[in-house]
Amino acid sequence: MNIKSLTIDLDILLKYDKAGPRYTSYPTAPVWNEEFGPERFRDKIVETNRGNDSSPLSLYFHIPFCYSLCFYCGCNSIITKKKGHAGEYISYLKREMENISRLVNRERKVVQLHWGGGSPDFLSPSEMEELYGYITDNFTIDNNAEAGVELDPRETTFEHVKTLKGLGFNRISMGIQDFNPRVQEAVNRIQSEETSGRLVNWCRELGFESINVDLIYGLPFQTAESFTETVDKIIGINPERIAVFNYAHVPWMKRHQKKIHEENLPRGREKLEILKMVIEKFTAAGYVYIGMDHFAKSDDELCVAQREKTLYRNFQGYTTKAGCDLYGFGMTSISMVGNCYAQNRKALSDYYSAVNAGIMATHRGYELSNDDILRRYIITRLMCDFELVKHDVELQYGIVFDEYFCDELNRLEAFQDDGLLKLNPDRIEIADSGRILVRNIAMIFDVYLNAPGREMKFSRTI
Repeated sequence: MNIKSLTIDLDILLKYDKAGPRYTSYPTAPVWNEEFGPERFRDKIVETNRGNDSSPLSLYFHIPFCYSLCFYCGCNSIITKKKGHAGEYISYLKREMENISRLVNRERKVVQLHWGGGSPDFLSPSEMEELYGYITDNFTIDNNAEAGVELDPRETTFEHVKTLKGLGFNRISMGIQDFNPRVQEAVNRIQSEETSGRLVNWCRELGFESINVDLIYGLPFQTAESFTETVDKIIGINPERIAVFNYAHVPWMKRHQKKIHEENLPRGREKLEILKMVIEKFTAAGYVYIGMDHFAKSDDELCVAQREKTLYRNFQGYTTKAGCDLYGFGMTSISMVGNCYAQNRKALSDYYSAVNAGIMATHRGYELSNDDILRRYIITRLMCDFELVKHDVELQYGIVFDEYFCDELNRLEAFQDDGLLKLNPDRIEIADSGRILVRNIAMIFDVYLNAPGREMKFSRTI
């Protein structure tokens, strides 16, 4: 898609700027419940590892610790400077791995491994080696596995990066957010261009396959003009992938966000001008707009997968690793196994207690119904392919599409009237301009959003 030639209608974006999910899962997390506890999750692991199943696995490890608090942060993190926490935490990750891996068929290879946070570089290089070694003791890592890690350029040393490369990590993701000093001060993340550039140079020197840079638009004091400087500098850095997230101001969920004064946030048309500039700048520089804030170079495997309609979404965002059961380790981590989701306990003490008891650390979860599975497929394909072929759905799920989704098709007519999609007899096609609003389009198929007695709060879609 060539968005640079597209005139983005800010009035249309304003019309559809409302709260809505990001759909890293369906049903979304507010629908999950505590009735799905440790025993049910354990049963699901056993059930999905019966027989000679050799389907691939994805592993996620949550390292919650950070040295300082970024006021915009929506992650589950623990702010501390006590390095001793890392060793204790690793000991619990080991025990959790033991609890789960003994139920998993060792013939199933791990094709995707990700360390997130928090800041995984809170671990020392030797602690990274210790954790990775225990992962390989308990799981079979594929020789061509995608292994990624999130790093904080302010805290990462060359030894960290060298160690990660030696262990087999091949993808690095780093947060930059905005180079503007006034913005950095307002969100309590002071990070110079030199600091960020140093980490990029180390990764290139050591031969990492891919570098991803995270930016955020909608932060205090940002304007289209000021953020242009950051975007131009990122183009100069030339990372393989770029994620430009919409700042989710949810102080009712993340109390520390109250430190950000709402009157300093760009709103309405001003914020959308920033988004318009970002899309036009990056696509003019040769990046493909994958969708949902993500950009990648045209030869990147995300772009290839999108062209071949094999792109997928999970809790890490867009991925090429469809069909994997995902096991999440550590506090707040989320697993997706078979037809269920399970989230670990959110408080560190509760997580430790569960592991000590030898049970799954699950806090809540959800088992999908047949209708959930059908709607998850539709939402995923719309967000990844920007097209939905009705016959494919009918063959796979044994329905008559136009009858099953009669109400949804009627509600999609408003999007068609605004030029955001086309309702063909055999398929739904999202227009280039509609890609920016794909969350809104997906929401049409979400039966839980307006369910009676269910109150759910989300960030703005744009």
